[in-house]
Amino acid sequence: MSERSNNPTADLPPPGAEAEAHSARLHQRIVAEIAAAGGAISFARFMELALYAPGLGYYSAGARKFGAEGDFITAPELSPLFARCLARQCAQVLGELRQGDVLEAGAGSGALAVDLLAALAELDCLPARYFILELSADLRERQQSLLRERAPQWWSRVVWLDRLPAAPFRGVVLANELLDALPVHLFTISETGAEELFVGEHGGSLHWRAAPLSDARLKARIDAIQQALGEESLAAGYTSEINLAAEDWLRSMADVVEAGAILLIDYGFPRREYYHPQRASGTLMCHYRHRAHGDPLLMLGLQDITAHLDFTALAEAALEADLTVAGYTTQGAFLLATGITEQLAAADADEQLRRAQEVKKLTLPHEMGELFKVMALTRGIDQPLLGFGWRDLRAKL
Repeated sequence: MSERSNNPTADLPPPGAEAEAHSARLHQRIVAEIAAAGGAISFARFMELALYAPGLGYYSAGARKFGAEGDFITAPELSPLFARCLARQCAQVLGELRQGDVLEAGAGSGALAVDLLAALAELDCLPARYFILELSADLRERQQSLLRERAPQWWSRVVWLDRLPAAPFRGVVLANELLDALPVHLFTISETGAEELFVGEHGGSLHWRAAPLSDARLKARIDAIQQALGEESLAAGYTSEINLAAEDWLRSMADVVEAGAILLIDYGFPRREYYHPQRASGTLMCHYRHRAHGDPLLMLGLQDITAHLDFTALAEAALEADLTVAGYTTQGAFLLATGITEQLAAADADEQLRRAQEVKKLTLPHEMGELFKVMALTRGIDQPLLGFGWRDLRAKL
Protein backbone atom coordinates (compact mmCIF):
# COMPACT_ATOMS: atom_id res chain seq x y z
CA MET A 1 0.00 0.00 0.00
CA SER A 2 1.09 3.54 -0.64
CA GLU A 3 0.77 6.17 2.08
CA ARG A 4 -0.57 9.68 2.06
CA SER A 5 0.66 12.13 4.68
CA ASN A 6 -1.65 13.62 7.29
CA ASN A 7 -1.35 17.35 8.02
CA PRO A 8 -2.68 18.05 11.52
CA THR A 9 -4.90 21.10 11.72
CA ALA A 10 -3.71 23.81 14.07
CA ASP A 11 -5.56 26.64 15.79
CA LEU A 12 -8.36 24.54 17.30
CA PRO A 13 -9.38 25.19 20.91
CA PRO A 14 -7.81 22.53 23.13
CA PRO A 15 -10.14 19.98 24.71
CA GLY A 16 -10.28 19.58 28.46
CA ALA A 17 -8.68 16.67 30.31
CA GLU A 18 -11.91 14.65 30.42
CA ALA A 19 -12.50 15.13 26.69
CA GLU A 20 -8.90 14.15 25.93
CA ALA A 21 -9.28 10.97 27.96
CA HIS A 22 -12.51 10.15 26.11
CA SER A 23 -10.80 10.72 22.76
CA ALA A 24 -7.89 8.49 23.81
CA ARG A 25 -10.27 5.63 24.59
CA LEU A 26 -11.83 5.88 21.15
CA HIS A 27 -8.36 6.05 19.60
CA GLN A 28 -7.48 2.77 21.32
CA ARG A 29 -10.72 1.22 20.07
CA ILE A 30 -9.94 2.23 16.49
CA VAL A 31 -6.30 1.12 16.70
CA ALA A 32 -7.44 -2.30 17.94
CA GLU A 33 -9.79 -2.65 14.98
CA ILE A 34 -7.06 -1.62 12.55
CA ALA A 35 -4.78 -4.28 14.00
CA ALA A 36 -7.50 -6.92 13.78
CA ALA A 37 -8.09 -5.97 10.14
CA GLY A 38 -4.45 -6.49 9.23
CA GLY A 39 -3.19 -2.92 9.29
CA ALA A 40 -5.91 -0.70 7.79
CA ILE A 41 -9.66 -0.11 7.73
CA SER A 42 -11.74 1.71 5.15
CA PHE A 43 -12.44 5.33 5.89
CA ALA A 44 -16.14 4.44 5.93
CA ARG A 45 -15.51 2.08 8.85
CA PHE A 46 -13.29 4.66 10.56
CA MET A 47 -16.01 7.31 10.21
CA GLU A 48 -18.62 4.88 11.54
CA LEU A 49 -16.51 4.27 14.66
CA ALA A 50 -15.61 7.94 15.10
CA LEU A 51 -19.27 8.97 15.04
CA TYR A 52 -21.22 5.98 16.30
CA ALA A 53 -19.03 3.59 18.36
CA PRO A 54 -21.22 2.77 21.40
CA GLY A 55 -20.44 5.10 24.28
CA LEU A 56 -17.45 6.62 22.47
CA GLY A 57 -18.47 7.97 19.06
CA TYR A 58 -19.36 11.61 18.56
CA TYR A 59 -23.09 10.95 18.31
CA SER A 60 -23.13 8.16 20.88
CA ALA A 61 -21.40 9.96 23.74
CA GLY A 62 -22.68 12.80 25.90
CA ALA A 63 -20.92 15.90 24.59
CA ARG A 64 -23.17 18.79 23.59
CA LYS A 65 -23.35 18.96 19.79
CA PHE A 66 -26.10 21.35 18.72
CA GLY A 67 -26.69 25.05 19.27
CA ALA A 68 -24.49 27.95 20.32
CA GLU A 69 -22.74 25.87 23.00
CA GLY A 70 -22.07 22.93 20.68
CA ASP A 71 -20.20 22.43 17.44
CA PHE A 72 -22.77 23.62 14.91
CA ILE A 73 -26.30 25.04 14.59
CA THR A 74 -28.92 23.38 12.38
CA ALA A 75 -31.89 25.14 10.81
CA PRO A 76 -34.45 23.96 13.43
CA GLU A 77 -32.29 25.41 16.24
CA LEU A 78 -31.79 28.61 14.28
CA SER A 79 -35.47 29.50 13.91
CA PRO A 80 -38.95 28.03 14.50
CA LEU A 81 -39.91 29.48 11.12
CA PHE A 82 -38.10 26.55 9.50
CA ALA A 83 -40.49 24.06 11.13
CA ARG A 84 -43.52 26.22 10.39
CA CYS A 85 -42.69 26.16 6.68
CA LEU A 86 -41.92 22.45 6.72
CA ALA A 87 -45.26 21.87 8.45
CA ARG A 88 -47.11 23.33 5.47
CA GLN A 89 -45.47 20.78 3.17
CA CYS A 90 -46.18 17.96 5.62
CA ALA A 91 -49.80 19.07 5.94
CA GLN A 92 -50.28 18.92 2.18
CA VAL A 93 -49.05 15.32 2.03
CA LEU A 94 -50.97 14.23 5.14
CA GLY A 95 -54.10 15.89 3.77
CA GLU A 96 -53.89 13.97 0.51
CA LEU A 97 -53.39 10.69 2.37
CA ARG A 98 -56.30 11.56 4.70
CA GLN A 99 -54.54 9.67 7.45
CA GLY A 100 -50.84 9.36 8.14
CA ASP A 101 -47.90 9.63 10.48
CA VAL A 102 -44.64 11.58 10.56
CA LEU A 103 -41.29 9.84 10.95
CA GLU A 104 -38.26 11.99 11.76
CA ALA A 105 -35.00 10.11 11.25
CA GLY A 106 -32.22 11.42 13.45
CA ALA A 107 -34.00 14.14 15.43
CA GLY A 108 -30.93 15.90 16.82
CA SER A 109 -31.83 18.02 19.83
CA GLY A 110 -35.57 17.50 19.33
CA ALA A 111 -36.16 21.14 18.37
CA LEU A 112 -37.69 20.28 14.99
CA ALA A 113 -40.13 17.80 16.56
CA VAL A 114 -41.30 20.37 19.11
CA ASP A 115 -41.85 23.17 16.61
CA LEU A 116 -43.27 20.93 13.89
CA LEU A 117 -45.89 19.44 16.19
CA ALA A 118 -46.92 22.94 17.27
CA ALA A 119 -47.16 24.12 13.67
CA LEU A 120 -49.13 21.05 12.56
CA ALA A 121 -51.53 21.60 15.45
CA GLU A 122 -52.11 25.18 14.26
CA LEU A 123 -52.87 23.78 10.80
CA ASP A 124 -55.27 21.24 12.36
CA CYS A 125 -53.18 18.45 10.82
CA LEU A 126 -51.54 16.63 13.70
CA PRO A 127 -50.36 13.14 12.73
CA ALA A 128 -51.72 10.17 14.63
CA ARG A 129 -48.14 9.33 15.61
CA TYR A 130 -44.85 11.20 15.45
CA PHE A 131 -42.10 8.62 15.17
CA ILE A 132 -38.52 9.51 16.01
CA LEU A 133 -35.94 7.05 14.71
CA GLU A 134 -32.94 7.67 16.96
CA LEU A 135 -30.05 5.27 17.51
CA SER A 136 -28.15 7.46 19.99
CA ALA A 137 -29.27 6.84 23.57
CA ASP A 138 -27.81 10.20 24.60
CA LEU A 139 -29.71 12.14 21.94
CA ARG A 140 -32.91 10.21 22.62
CA GLU A 141 -32.73 11.24 26.29
CA ARG A 142 -32.25 14.88 25.31
CA GLN A 143 -35.14 14.75 22.86
CA GLN A 144 -37.44 13.25 25.46
CA SER A 145 -36.48 15.91 27.99
CA LEU A 146 -37.15 18.73 25.52
CA LEU A 147 -40.50 17.31 24.39
CA ARG A 148 -41.66 16.79 27.98
CA GLU A 149 -40.74 20.39 28.74
CA ARG A 150 -42.02 22.17 25.63
CA ALA A 151 -44.65 19.87 24.10
CA PRO A 152 -46.29 17.86 26.91
CA GLN A 153 -49.71 18.10 25.22
CA TRP A 154 -48.45 15.97 22.30
CA TRP A 155 -46.28 13.61 24.30
CA SER A 156 -48.66 10.68 23.82
CA ARG A 157 -48.29 10.93 20.03
CA VAL A 158 -44.48 10.62 20.03
CA VAL A 159 -42.95 7.16 19.65
CA TRP A 160 -39.19 6.50 19.66
CA LEU A 161 -37.83 3.77 17.42
CA ASP A 162 -34.46 2.05 17.24
CA ARG A 163 -35.19 0.53 13.83
CA LEU A 164 -37.36 1.27 10.82
CA PRO A 165 -41.08 0.81 11.42
CA ALA A 166 -42.76 -2.22 9.97
CA ALA A 167 -44.35 -1.68 6.57
CA PRO A 168 -46.73 -0.29 5.51
CA PHE A 169 -45.87 3.27 6.58
CA ARG A 170 -48.13 6.06 5.36
CA GLY A 171 -47.11 9.66 5.88
CA VAL A 172 -44.05 11.88 5.77
CA VAL A 173 -40.45 10.86 6.45
CA LEU A 174 -38.11 13.70 7.40
CA ALA A 175 -34.32 13.53 7.23
CA ASN A 176 -32.85 16.92 8.09
CA GLU A 177 -29.04 16.97 8.08
CA LEU A 178 -28.95 13.21 8.59
CA LEU A 179 -27.42 11.66 5.48
CA ASP A 180 -24.36 13.95 5.46
CA ALA A 181 -23.19 12.23 8.67
CA LEU A 182 -23.42 8.68 7.33
CA PRO A 183 -20.04 7.00 6.70
CA VAL A 184 -18.50 7.69 3.29
CA HIS A 185 -15.82 5.93 1.30
CA LEU A 186 -12.90 8.07 0.14
CA PHE A 187 -11.26 7.56 -3.23
CA THR A 188 -8.28 9.14 -4.89
CA ILE A 189 -6.99 9.10 -8.46
CA SER A 190 -3.41 7.92 -8.88
CA GLU A 191 -1.33 7.63 -12.03
CA THR A 192 -2.60 4.06 -12.41
CA GLY A 193 -6.29 4.73 -11.73
CA ALA A 194 -8.74 4.96 -8.86
CA GLU A 195 -7.75 3.81 -5.39
CA GLU A 196 -9.52 3.88 -2.05
CA LEU A 197 -8.18 5.73 0.99
CA PHE A 198 -7.92 3.64 4.14
CA VAL A 199 -6.88 4.56 7.68
CA GLY A 200 -3.77 2.85 9.03
CA GLU A 201 -1.76 3.16 12.23
CA HIS A 202 1.94 3.32 12.99
CA GLY A 203 3.57 4.07 16.31
CA GLY A 204 0.26 5.09 17.83
CA SER A 205 -0.55 7.62 15.10
CA LEU A 206 -3.25 7.31 12.48
CA HIS A 207 -2.42 7.97 8.85
CA TRP A 208 -3.82 7.57 5.35
CA ARG A 209 -3.11 4.58 3.14
CA ALA A 210 -4.21 4.03 -0.45
CA ALA A 211 -5.14 0.58 -1.75
CA PRO A 212 -7.47 -1.07 -4.31
CA LEU A 213 -11.18 -0.30 -4.04
CA SER A 214 -12.95 -2.39 -1.40
CA ASP A 215 -16.42 -2.43 -2.98
CA ALA A 216 -17.38 -3.07 -6.62
CA ARG A 217 -20.01 -0.35 -6.31
CA LEU A 218 -17.25 2.22 -5.87
CA LYS A 219 -15.75 1.43 -9.25
CA ALA A 220 -19.17 1.61 -10.89
CA ARG A 221 -19.78 5.00 -9.30
CA ILE A 222 -16.39 6.39 -10.29
CA ASP A 223 -17.04 5.19 -13.84
CA ALA A 224 -20.40 7.02 -13.76
CA ILE A 225 -18.71 10.19 -12.52
CA GLN A 226 -16.16 10.07 -15.32
CA GLN A 227 -18.93 9.43 -17.84
CA ALA A 228 -20.88 12.42 -16.57
CA LEU A 229 -17.91 14.80 -16.52
CA GLY A 230 -15.69 13.36 -19.22
CA GLU A 231 -12.92 10.79 -19.06
CA GLU A 232 -10.23 13.40 -18.36
CA SER A 233 -12.14 15.15 -15.58
CA LEU A 234 -10.58 13.28 -12.66
CA ALA A 235 -6.86 13.97 -12.83
CA ALA A 236 -4.15 12.35 -10.71
CA GLY A 237 -4.41 13.62 -7.16
CA TYR A 238 -8.17 14.16 -7.31
CA THR A 239 -9.78 13.01 -4.03
CA SER A 240 -13.45 12.83 -3.09
CA GLU A 241 -16.17 10.81 -1.36
CA ILE A 242 -18.91 8.32 -2.25
CA ASN A 243 -21.79 7.86 0.17
CA LEU A 244 -23.08 4.34 -0.39
CA ALA A 245 -24.63 4.31 3.09
CA ALA A 246 -27.03 7.13 2.19
CA GLU A 247 -28.28 5.20 -0.81
CA ASP A 248 -28.68 2.04 1.27
CA TRP A 249 -30.62 4.03 3.88
CA LEU A 250 -32.91 5.39 1.20
CA ARG A 251 -33.61 1.94 -0.25
CA SER A 252 -34.43 0.60 3.21
CA MET A 253 -36.81 3.48 3.83
CA ALA A 254 -38.48 2.95 0.46
CA ASP A 255 -39.17 -0.65 1.44
CA VAL A 256 -41.46 0.43 4.29
CA VAL A 257 -43.19 3.47 2.75
CA GLU A 258 -46.51 2.43 1.24
CA ALA A 259 -47.62 6.00 0.47
CA GLY A 260 -46.37 9.47 1.28
CA ALA A 261 -43.23 11.54 0.90
CA ILE A 262 -39.61 11.33 1.99
CA LEU A 263 -38.15 14.82 2.45
CA LEU A 264 -34.35 15.04 2.43
CA ILE A 265 -32.87 18.35 3.61
CA ASP A 266 -29.11 18.57 3.50
CA TYR A 267 -26.15 20.22 1.85
CA GLY A 268 -24.96 18.85 -1.44
CA PHE A 269 -24.93 19.12 -5.21
CA PRO A 270 -25.98 17.31 -8.37
CA ARG A 271 -23.24 14.94 -9.57
CA ARG A 272 -21.76 17.29 -12.20
CA GLU A 273 -21.28 20.01 -9.58
CA TYR A 274 -20.19 17.70 -6.76
CA TYR A 275 -17.37 16.07 -8.71
CA HIS A 276 -16.34 19.12 -10.72
CA PRO A 277 -12.57 19.14 -11.36
CA GLN A 278 -12.25 22.37 -9.37
CA ARG A 279 -13.51 20.54 -6.27
CA ALA A 280 -10.44 18.29 -6.36
CA SER A 281 -10.16 17.81 -2.58
CA GLY A 282 -13.73 16.64 -2.04
CA THR A 283 -16.19 17.98 0.52
CA LEU A 284 -15.24 16.13 3.71
CA MET A 285 -15.43 18.53 6.65
CA CYS A 286 -15.11 18.38 10.43
CA HIS A 287 -16.85 20.65 12.94
CA TYR A 288 -15.49 21.37 16.39
CA ARG A 289 -16.75 24.22 18.57
CA HIS A 290 -18.08 26.14 15.57
CA ARG A 291 -14.79 25.80 13.70
CA ALA A 292 -14.57 23.87 10.45
CA HIS A 293 -11.49 22.04 9.24
CA GLY A 294 -10.63 19.10 7.00
CA ASP A 295 -8.77 16.59 9.19
CA PRO A 296 -10.99 13.73 10.43
CA LEU A 297 -8.06 11.95 12.13
CA LEU A 298 -7.98 14.58 14.89
CA MET A 299 -10.21 14.97 17.96
CA LEU A 300 -11.62 11.44 17.76
CA GLY A 301 -15.11 11.36 19.21
CA LEU A 302 -15.05 15.11 19.87
CA GLN A 303 -15.83 16.46 16.40
CA ASP A 304 -18.48 15.93 13.78
CA ILE A 305 -17.43 14.53 10.40
CA THR A 306 -19.61 15.20 7.37
CA ALA A 307 -19.59 15.12 3.58
CA HIS A 308 -21.94 16.74 1.08
CA LEU A 309 -24.53 14.63 -0.70
CA ASP A 310 -24.54 13.59 -4.34
CA PHE A 311 -28.23 14.26 -4.99
CA THR A 312 -28.00 12.62 -8.40
CA ALA A 313 -27.02 9.34 -6.71
CA LEU A 314 -29.96 9.68 -4.31
CA ALA A 315 -32.35 10.33 -7.20
CA GLU A 316 -31.05 7.25 -9.01
CA ALA A 317 -31.47 5.12 -5.88
CA ALA A 318 -35.00 6.45 -5.44
CA LEU A 319 -35.99 5.57 -9.00
CA GLU A 320 -34.55 2.07 -8.59
CA ALA A 321 -36.75 1.72 -5.48
CA ASP A 322 -39.88 2.76 -7.44
CA LEU A 323 -40.12 6.18 -5.80
CA THR A 324 -40.96 9.33 -7.74
CA VAL A 325 -38.51 12.23 -7.60
CA ALA A 326 -41.22 14.82 -7.02
CA GLY A 327 -39.04 17.86 -6.40
CA TYR A 328 -35.52 19.16 -5.91
CA THR A 329 -34.69 22.73 -5.01
CA THR A 330 -32.62 24.95 -2.76
CA GLN A 331 -33.57 25.45 0.87
CA GLY A 332 -34.13 29.13 0.20
CA ALA A 333 -36.57 28.44 -2.62
CA PHE A 334 -38.36 25.76 -0.59
CA LEU A 335 -38.88 28.10 2.37
CA LEU A 336 -40.08 30.92 0.15
CA ALA A 337 -42.54 28.55 -1.56
CA THR A 338 -43.87 27.38 1.81
CA GLY A 339 -44.45 30.90 3.09
CA ILE A 340 -41.51 32.04 5.21
CA THR A 341 -41.96 35.69 4.21
CA GLU A 342 -45.68 35.50 4.98
CA GLN A 343 -44.84 33.98 8.37
CA LEU A 344 -42.50 36.87 9.06
CA ALA A 345 -45.00 39.51 7.88
CA ALA A 346 -47.73 38.09 10.13
CA ALA A 347 -45.59 38.47 13.26
CA ASP A 348 -45.73 41.52 15.49
CA ALA A 349 -43.08 44.21 15.15
CA ASP A 350 -40.85 42.89 17.93
CA GLU A 351 -40.88 39.34 16.57
CA GLN A 352 -40.26 40.57 13.03
CA LEU A 353 -37.14 42.30 14.27
CA ARG A 354 -35.96 39.13 16.02
CA ARG A 355 -36.76 36.82 13.15
CA ALA A 356 -35.53 38.90 10.20
CA GLN A 357 -31.92 37.83 10.66
CA GLU A 358 -33.00 34.20 10.99
CA VAL A 359 -34.86 34.40 7.66
CA LYS A 360 -31.79 35.84 5.99
CA LYS A 361 -29.59 33.08 7.39
CA LEU A 362 -32.02 30.38 6.21
CA THR A 363 -32.69 31.75 2.72
CA LEU A 364 -29.90 33.96 1.37
CA PRO A 365 -27.61 32.36 -1.23
CA HIS A 366 -24.40 33.14 0.66
CA GLU A 367 -25.82 31.70 3.89
CA MET A 368 -27.82 28.43 4.02
CA GLY A 369 -30.19 29.24 1.19
CA GLU A 370 -28.25 27.81 -1.78
CA LEU A 371 -25.88 25.26 -0.24
CA PHE A 372 -28.71 23.34 1.45
CA LYS A 373 -31.08 21.49 -0.84
CA VAL A 374 -34.48 19.87 -0.41
CA MET A 375 -35.46 16.71 -2.30
CA ALA A 376 -38.91 15.11 -2.19
CA LEU A 377 -39.37 11.43 -3.05
CA THR A 378 -42.96 10.24 -3.17
CA ARG A 379 -45.16 7.21 -3.61
CA GLY A 380 -48.90 7.45 -4.15
CA ILE A 381 -48.94 11.28 -4.12
CA ASP A 382 -50.39 12.84 -7.26
CA GLN A 383 -50.55 16.61 -6.71
CA PRO A 384 -47.50 18.87 -7.20
CA LEU A 385 -45.79 19.57 -3.92
CA LEU A 386 -46.06 23.04 -2.45
CA GLY A 387 -42.39 23.46 -1.59
CA PHE A 388 -41.19 23.17 -5.18
CA GLY A 389 -43.55 25.64 -6.81
CA TRP A 390 -41.11 28.53 -6.54
CA ARG A 391 -38.14 26.84 -8.20
CA ASP A 392 -37.73 23.21 -9.26
CA LEU A 393 -34.20 22.08 -10.17
CA ARG A 394 -34.83 18.44 -11.07
CA ALA A 395 -33.49 19.06 -14.57
CA LYS A 396 -30.03 19.66 -13.06
CA LEU A 397 -29.88 16.19 -11.52
